[in-house]
Amino acid sequence: VPRNYDPALHPFEVPREYTRALNATKLERVFAKPFLSSLDGHRDGVNCMAKHPKSLSTVLSGACDGEVKIWNLTTRQCIRTIQAHEGFVRGMCARFCGTSFFTVGDDKTVKQWKMEGPEHGEEEEPIHTILGKTVYTGIDHHWKEAVFATCGQQVDIWDEQRTSPMCSLTWGFDSISSVKFNPIETYILGSCASDRNIVLYDMRKSTPLKKVILNMRTNTLCWNPMEAFVFTVANEDYNLYTFDMRFLESPVMVHMDHVSAVLDVDYSPTGKEFVSASFDKSVRIFPVDKGHSREVYHTKRMQHVITVKWTSDNKYILCGSDEMNIRLWKANASEKLGVLAPREKAAMNYNQKLKEKFQYHPKIRRIAQHRHLPKSIFCQIKEQRIMREARRRKELNRRKHSKPGSVPIVPERKKHVVAVVK
Repeated sequence: VPRNYDPALHPFEVPREYTRALNATKLERVFAKPFLSSLDGHRDGVNCMAKHPKSLSTVLSGACDGEVKIWNLTTRQCIRTIQAHEGFVRGMCARFCGTSFFTVGDDKTVKQWKMEGPEHGEEEEPIHTILGKTVYTGIDHHWKEAVFATCGQQVDIWDEQRTSPMCSLTWGFDSISSVKFNPIETYILGSCASDRNIVLYDMRKSTPLKKVILNMRTNTLCWNPMEAFVFTVANEDYNLYTFDMRFLESPVMVHMDHVSAVLDVDYSPTGKEFVSASFDKSVRIFPVDKGHSREVYHTKRMQHVITVKWTSDNKYILCGSDEMNIRLWKANASEKLGVLAPREKAAMNYNQKLKEKFQYHPKIRRIAQHRHLPKSIFCQIKEQRIMREARRRKELNRRKHSKPGSVPIVPERKKHVVAVVK
């Protein structure tokens, strides 16, 4: 059969698909409008947030003036305001059944509040108040039992029915900034202290399990909701580290992109990505297995982002920042919200597959990865690249002019861990 090989008459399959992939990538960047709305109402910086375990539309936030607000995300209104503490609200968490929530503050108290508002004529009062001896800096609730943990000078594990802790765990002498229960192996918890330690505890034993010491202080940690052993920590040295708790000698992955201290981190419910909040006024989304972020969110008005949460339906991200606002973002910047027609859905899936197929082509990759950054972040990234390059060059020179083997090659992952203590 004679065949005409003129590509103008029969564009071949791959060139045609390449063009479609290029157009799909360009359109994705055109439609990338991630910012949805801001929830304003706080009169001081937002210091912590908590998700409702049963309701997608409910979120709780605590501010630096001791005020706690409960928001309805569908109407984007504040349902209820409680003056919970004197001074900062340091931490909050909801009970696993969603009927009540706990807050801790600078006034050395742990308070339990009803999730429902008070009846008509009732006073707004906590169900329980526990008066502690020291300031509590964080709190987290067990995923299945009536047990919660607080941290301050030590990690205390409390039964909801008692006013004194069941057990207190300490290792080291510095204040502990955050404590988190593992969502899968629910009796394991992790904490970060300001003497650069990350300590793992087992509730069934009365002693800590292991600790890993990093170069700089870790601000908070978050467990992967799908893989029991994996957790990610947000560090002061601008990086995030993903560890496997069985092999703490080196992190599984070092995630670098922020240009200032990372203050908070939260996993997506699928366990494939996490979102981080930083002092550099930006929010980044990282895939778990990649060292660089796939997305960065910022606005002109957003100041230092202190807290961040990924909603339980995997669609949205909430971040609370210094200038009293909570912002709602799409987790997928160019995703169309609302009902999709079947043909629309099919076209989107086809485009997605095309983008995956051609993602390593230079032109497509350049368009997909390009992000506009605020000038301050852009300049700092450039500066850090120069510094990293200078360090690398210095090490190469040192190795070149030394006796063979006297300057060992240290991989990036090993550089940040000082020691592991069992």
